[in-house]
Amino acid sequence: MKRKSSPPITAEIAAIIKRALLNGLFQHQIASVLGVNQGRISEVKNGKAFPGIPPVAKLPPAFG
Repeated sequence: MKRKSSPPITAEIAAIIKRALLNGLFQHQIASVLGVNQGRISEVKNGKAFPGIPPVAKLPPAFG
């Protein structure tokens, strides 16, 4: 059985992740809304992915 792969993180998504983290959302919550693996959220949080990308000013409506 093949695992479903997580879609790649783009610079735009990384900026959204950074804002969501600053707003206090948990990694698993962000991953669920964006439909990505929680490990990708961790990579952005720890600066392993997209370290130079600033957070967006406001979260998109999908975050409620």
